[in-house]
Amino acid sequence: MKKKITLIVFTLLAICTLNVKAQETTSSWTTGVDLYSSYVWRGAKFGSGPAMQPTVKYTNGGFSIGAWGSYCFSTNEATEADLFASYGFSLGENSTLAFAVTDYYFPTAEYFDGDSHYFEPMVTLGLGKLSLAAAYMTNAEDTYVEAGYTAGAVTLFAGAGDGQYTKDASFNLCNVGLKPSKSIKISDSFSIPVSGSVILNPSTEQFHIVVGISL
Repeated sequence: MKKKITLIVFTLLAICTLNVKAQETTSSWTTGVDLYSSYVWRGAKFGSGPAMQPTVKYTNGGFSIGAWGSYCFSTNEATEADLFASYGFSLGENSTLAFAVTDYYFPTAEYFDGDSHYFEPMVTLGLGKLSLAAAYMTNAEDTYVEAGYTAGAVTLFAGAGDGQYTKDASFNLCNVGLKPSKSIKISDSFSIPVSGSVILNPSTEQFHIVVGISL
């Protein structure tokens, strides 16, 4: 299994790149960084203290390829450096479908050690203000599903999973809450997006409040 997960992801990224080059659409590179008061993912908190989360992404039409990371500013540092590829398209008026694959890597282990990677395919369906997502982490055999509903500047969400997501590893609610967002205007041409999350994990009985900005 050594190197297998990483090689699979790089192969998928290469295939997507070849497909992207065949499209007659405008391509672009984007970079950015999010700063959050803490790193909470699918109802679980990682590390302690604030977290910096950089992103580098190449997009062409419905294809995206990129890298995302998270680094906590604390002695109990939670580090993560992921690769991802996705393709999304319209199903009609206000409906979208997207497929993604992510290679989760945690720098506490050597990069080319297959045991340090977690490989996850994911599908997301958008139906107007409603979104549905399902993911399966293959080598960990963990399932996660989530539904979200956006009402104005607030998104309500509820997620359920098994394995690492819950207290006893059985399938249960693990990520319930709301996420408001706003934009702070700095000038006529520059604004800073601000978002917050109020999150409850009913399985582990943990409650989190997170606020962040995007640059």
